[in-house]
Amino acid sequence: MDWFGVASAELARVVLQRGIAAIYVIAFVSSALQFPALLGEHGLLPVPRYLARIRRPPGPTLFRWRYTDTLLRWVAWVGAVLAGAMVLGLPQRGPPWVPMLVFLTLWLLYMSIVNVGQVFYGFGWEILLLEVGFLTAFLGSDQTTTPLITLFLLRWLVFRLEFGAGLIKLRGDPAWRDFTALYYHHETQPMPNPLSWWFHRLPKPLHRMEVVGNHVAQLVVPFFLFAPQPLATVAAGVIIVTQCWLLLSGNFAWLNAITIVLAFSAVDTPSLAGAAAGGPGSPAWFVVVVFTMASLMLVLSWWPLRNLFSRNQIMNGSFNRWRLGNAYGAFGSITRERYEVVVEGTGGDPYTGRWLEYGFRGKPGEPARMPRQFAPYHLRLDWLMWFLALGSPGMNWFVPFLNKLLEADPATLRLLRRDPFGGARPEWVRARIFGYRYSSWREWRETGNWWVREPLGDLVPPMSLGA
Repeated sequence: MDWFGVASAELARVVLQRGIAAIYVIAFVSSALQFPALLGEHGLLPVPRYLARIRRPPGPTLFRWRYTDTLLRWVAWVGAVLAGAMVLGLPQRGPPWVPMLVFLTLWLLYMSIVNVGQVFYGFGWEILLLEVGFLTAFLGSDQTTTPLITLFLLRWLVFRLEFGAGLIKLRGDPAWRDFTALYYHHETQPMPNPLSWWFHRLPKPLHRMEVVGNHVAQLVVPFFLFAPQPLATVAAGVIIVTQCWLLLSGNFAWLNAITIVLAFSAVDTPSLAGAAAGGPGSPAWFVVVVFTMASLMLVLSWWPLRNLFSRNQIMNGSFNRWRLGNAYGAFGSITRERYEVVVEGTGGDPYTGRWLEYGFRGKPGEPARMPRQFAPYHLRLDWLMWFLALGSPGMNWFVPFLNKLLEADPATLRLLRRDPFGGARPEWVRARIFGYRYSSWREWRETGNWWVREPLGDLVPPMSLGA
């Protein structure tokens, strides 16, 4: 080990660079496939209209002066290709400025998308990916040892991510304080996966132990990320195990996957260092650049640090336009009952015709359909449908969505799993609110249904294109 880098962290660098790059591939592909229909020139919340009505975007973006769907696709696919090269380890073979340039490009390209993404890109893991991409740019290459200061900044990010989530829970819903949160969470979480029904059916004492384990993992263990080895590696292992548990029990886009990758910043593997040994040192210019970056991040850390200990702690927010030094957190409140918006259409009279249900890819719909696994891929429309059912504002995009269904817009229909009209236009559409709950063991054995639902009323009454 020299004063700037350590050979036993080379495996951590390999996991971090390739793992973060893999998540960037998913993020860019997701944008290429979903962004035009959601936010494109003819989307639900068109970017050109958004840019025309605001003074300036919330941060830097290539689309500030001109947006087209073609340009968006170029940005997304170029980003996916560059990230794919990092997954294969190609830029890492060169001098340290090569992977640095690639990751900074990924950061700027994806920031361009996020900063015009409006509510469809308003998730904590979007700004998390941006901050991670920036920091990962300063991990060096196969020709250098791994900068310890960059690894410590990544550990500081993991600390904020985990400790912030733990504090927001304690300050928020009393269900986290009386250890009953998981009586409800697996059933009411935004997008259950194939195992969520089974997790919900675990004994309640085990659910209480899960909450205790969560508090330990998020409020105690993160401090040990800065402890001497092997304690830091053990702390990283605990975080990885708890994130794997979350990965098994629900769909949270790439939040769990990126946290698992980030935890490797605290992993020290001297016995495996030879498998990914870096160069003997680092060039002077690279040392200067890394320390300059670290000084910047030290200054920017004041705002998220102050937020952690604020009574009015914010969850998932940026304090600057460059999306660095952010605040993170999740599930400060737990929903006790599940509501779903069910969208239907009919080709006949709205009062006597037969209504047919549109099928979404990830959110619960037909009671007999088993929830699917999509994470780390992010289904943005399905997530916002969950917030809409909870009463969050959303008619500015949801009514345009219903109009797109009335027009049988191909781009919009591709976001769905099933179009009951096979590409033809319905005459009328409507949106109804249903109460959902998991079926009991007896109901599941008798009917094969994973859900039991009952109609509660209309969210949007029958509407047609002429209405």
